[in-house]
Amino acid sequence: MPVWLEVCIAAAAIAIVIQVAILLAVLLQVQRAVNEFTKIVKSFQSRCDPILTRINRIVEDSEDRVASIMGDAAEVTRLARGQAQRVDRVFTESLERLRIQIIRADRILTGTLEVIEDTGSKVRSTLWGPVQQASAVIRGLKTGLEFFRNQQRRGGPDSESTTQDEELFI
Repeated sequence: MPVWLEVCIAAAAIAIVIQVAILLAVLLQVQRAVNEFTKIVKSFQSRCDPILTRINRIVEDSEDRVASIMGDAAEVTRLARGQAQRVDRVFTESLERLRIQIIRADRILTGTLEVIEDTGSKVRSTLWGPVQQASAVIRGLKTGLEFFRNQQRRGGPDSESTTQDEELFI
């Protein structure tokens, strides 16, 4: 067998031995890391177990309380909704009654104003008509009296015609 073949086989054998040694070293390091990780996990678990146990007890103890609180909250919500509906009905009815009363008051005031207006026009026609007629008669009498007074001061009907003629020439 040629030498180069033996050298290659020897080199391959040495490479395989080195690879095995590296793999053994890696295996030992992985084994150490797994052992340390296992210790860390056990330590973490030993610390978390009491906490988880306490949390579990608290949750179990408060489960009934939470259920009671939820039931009470549901009851309060139901009662509040019922009261809100009642208040809404009361306000709606009150507003409807108020609207009806306002309409009624408007009708009453409208009727009253119409009666007052009719009464005013009747008073005007009943009282003012005779007052105006009396006033017209009084004015007529006053004018007649003034005419007669003026006639007497000037000296009769002839003095007036001469006065008028004189006034035309001035």
